[in-house]
Amino acid sequence: MKLIILDRDGVINEDSDAFIKSPDEWIPIPGSIDAIARLTSAGYTIVVATNQSGIGRGLFDITTLNAIHQKMLDTVKAAGGAIPAIMFCPHLPTDDCDCRKPRPGMFLTIGERFDAELKGIPAIGDSLRDLQAALLAGCTPYLVLTGKGRQTLEKGGLPPGTVVFDNLAAVAEHLIEKDQQAVSVELAQTISEPIEKTPVSGAVGKTVPKAKAKAAAKAKLASLTEKNAKTTGRKEKNEKR
Repeated sequence: MKLIILDRDGVINEDSDAFIKSPDEWIPIPGSIDAIARLTSAGYTIVVATNQSGIGRGLFDITTLNAIHQKMLDTVKAAGGAIPAIMFCPHLPTDDCDCRKPRPGMFLTIGERFDAELKGIPAIGDSLRDLQAALLAGCTPYLVLTGKGRQTLEKGGLPPGTVVFDNLAAVAEHLIEKDQQAVSVELAQTISEPIEKTPVSGAVGKTVPKAKAKAAAKAKLASLTEKNAKTTGRKEKNEKR
């Protein structure tokens, strides 16, 4: 499974110091929804992990949070993407819970729910606590410069191994290109392997190449390339509207 964990506010949608308290206040960051669609098409399972202390502060309730998330899910679905799970922490910083980032509780729950090894899994956030939680869970922390990202970068103290990108769209582009490169290397290695000589009925020493392995590698690369082209075309079409 190709799992990826996203923070919500500042990564997918515009952040607010006054909190996102209604569906009307949920406004996607330009390019973020198309990025999720591209990642979905590329075979990634996308999960959101978000601190939502506005519930604990009494600024909104669970029903409102569900409505906000439904708007997000509907917007993503309309673009051709999917978010199969959303984890949130409703607690205050003083509640000393295990799920509020920078603690890794939500990440560990995601790993258990999806039966996935978190080591190296990309986890994208715009605040230091997002990155710290990712590191504690064994994920690779990605900082985006949307939301509070630039402030986070300027303050410094990023966890070791943190990768920095302008936005979620740039992260998606990087991960998809990385996957395509890996498949290209696999294909090159398969093609370069020596041809085996195997006995064939009615012939002696007839050569039979590893056709199945080559075909599978080629098909995988073609599939990734086709999906990338489709989502790029969809993005261009949406931008023209």
